[in-house]
Amino acid sequence: MRNLIILFIIYTISTNALALIEVDITRGNLNPLPIAVSPLSIDEDSKKKFKSILEKENIGSEISLIVEKNLKTSGLFNPLNKDAFLQAPDIANLKPRFEDWNLIKAQALITGKVKFQNEKLRVEFRLWDVLAGKEMMALAFTTVPSNWRRVGHIITDKVYERLTGEKGYFDTRIIYVAEEGPKTRRIKKLAIMDQDGSNNKFLTLGNELVLTPRFNPTSQMVTYLSYFRNLPRVYLLDIETGMQEVVGDFPGMTFAPRFSPDGKKIIMSFAKDGNSEIYTMDLENRIVEKITNHPSIDTSPSYSPDGKYICFNSDRSGYQQIYIMKSDGTKVKRISFGKGLYGTPVWSPRGDLIAFTKLHKGKFYIGVMRIDGSGERLLTENFYQEAPSWSPNGRVLIFYRETKTNDKGEGFSAKLWSIDLTGYNERLVTTPTDASDPSWSSLLSN
Repeated sequence: MRNLIILFIIYTISTNALALIEVDITRGNLNPLPIAVSPLSIDEDSKKKFKSILEKENIGSEISLIVEKNLKTSGLFNPLNKDAFLQAPDIANLKPRFEDWNLIKAQALITGKVKFQNEKLRVEFRLWDVLAGKEMMALAFTTVPSNWRRVGHIITDKVYERLTGEKGYFDTRIIYVAEEGPKTRRIKKLAIMDQDGSNNKFLTLGNELVLTPRFNPTSQMVTYLSYFRNLPRVYLLDIETGMQEVVGDFPGMTFAPRFSPDGKKIIMSFAKDGNSEIYTMDLENRIVEKITNHPSIDTSPSYSPDGKYICFNSDRSGYQQIYIMKSDGTKVKRISFGKGLYGTPVWSPRGDLIAFTKLHKGKFYIGVMRIDGSGERLLTENFYQEAPSWSPNGRVLIFYRETKTNDKGEGFSAKLWSIDLTGYNERLVTTPTDASDPSWSSLLSN
């Protein structure tokens, strides 16, 4: 799946001659940029062929709808109502009448066309600066017809990056634990979906309890914890091939393993002789190395993007706080000093922030702080929520949230939610079942 997209640059992408449309990425969804996403035009012959293969006649409209939804859910863009468009899609793609798009207050415009060519899907798209009256970008993609949804996500990533200066996060997947049944007897399976909730697929049968899946930053490999005959095991799963292997049996392991930034090691907390310490394992030679050595509980480790540091939580100060140390376990330093208990620290892909879960006065918060502990910001609060995971561009967090039960144990649910780094644009991520422990993949198209 990762290698199905073929990209061709069909026009020169000018970055210097044009005035970049500025999106304020520090203010969430307060001032979303008005953007027009014109349906991608398609000839009649291609319509018939796509309908026979995909049972979808106007694949151009379907792709543009994905782009529109992605831009809207980012909170940074306001896709305009297509009923207000004055120019036909095919004509707009050739030469937009910028006065027409100015009239409906569009500041940017996306046009394009779709064609069935040599048994493949060929998609061309163009991004226009309406205010300057000039083209900003033009690209073409060729792939198998069944890959049309990914084309929509990749187009969104290209537009997002051109307009904001940041990498996008739309051509990605999310792995999570799908949950069903009463709270005391939950069936938990591994599941995976596109970041917009489409293409949901269950990866395990639910025969064994699975916990805390985590993506490899460099590939579509996942590590997770599962209980085999009531003993915890760490597994590696290749999403593309379905191949699975046991890394090892670790009785008493308390938190999920995570990959190092280069994907060559996993780091985990492991309870031995009644004490939980942090260990790494080299995946090539399976050598295990102990990183911490302290009588207190050390858990939930996460590498910095450059692999030089590790954040983790420990109760060595008397109650649970966040610490950082060098990757060899030296130079341990406490960074959280606020009121409450801190857990599940996760280093941002940008390297500048650490996300965490906080418990204070009976409420759970998802928050972020700088790597020196300053600038703590609590983004959202609720009855119970935890396990934040970063989008690959470090802009969005996904986490899970549970609801209370009544006296009869009824009303419990676990759902995935996402929130912008600024604390705006909080939204429910729809899944077929209850869901917990999400992990965001890297960009598939990298």
